[in-house]
Amino acid sequence: MPHQNQFPNQFPNLLSTLLNNILANILTKISTNLKTSPFLNWSRYLLISCCLTILLLTASFLAPSPSFASLTDDRFDGNIFALYAGNGSLVPPRESLKESFDRNRPVILTFFVDDSQDCKKFAGVISQLQQYYGKVAAFTPINADTILPQPSYEKTDPGYYYKGLLPQTVILDQEGKIVFDGTGQIKYEVLDDVFREVFHLLPRTESVELKQRAFNEVNTELAP
Repeated sequence: MPHQNQFPNQFPNLLSTLLNNILANILTKISTNLKTSPFLNWSRYLLISCCLTILLLTASFLAPSPSFASLTDDRFDGNIFALYAGNGSLVPPRESLKESFDRNRPVILTFFVDDSQDCKKFAGVISQLQQYYGKVAAFTPINADTILPQPSYEKTDPGYYYKGLLPQTVILDQEGKIVFDGTGQIKYEVLDDVFREVFHLLPRTESVELKQRAFNEVNTELAP
């Protein structure tokens, strides 16, 4: 899975702005000189202007734009949850793993990178799950590029659960026990069934809607 540094994607925008300002200044000087000496240094100014125009057009072409965002390539387009799931609130996570453990909250870890078509396609599944479980479970998307390699990790470190394949989804129950660990395009129904077990909800075959079993005392916010 190719990882791409996000900083170079901002460079064409900066270069475009800089060249635009330089070109504007040069054109102003050309205009001033032509008024006093129409033929003085005309060829030199023309050559410089042409070169800067070419550079400006090149930088503008290279600059990333939301209008060219695509699910079918590994190009960096921006925050995949905002672009492809309409849910930019997922990142950064609202709480750390340790905070979730201290509150005895189930956690769904999603390892991703922004320049992966597989991760782009999977973003919508995580966003859909959050609509139903966002108030009772911690949704913790982790950009794999931010995981620093080290000899070992604590259970409160995302690196402890990361396998190196993307996208990867890990669900931990209220006790911090791994109840699901999968990679690739996982269907919404599969992850929903795991959460139903974690929260002791009726199985899908008995109820499509989120309804609690009568004997369960899980947070009533699960009911839509």
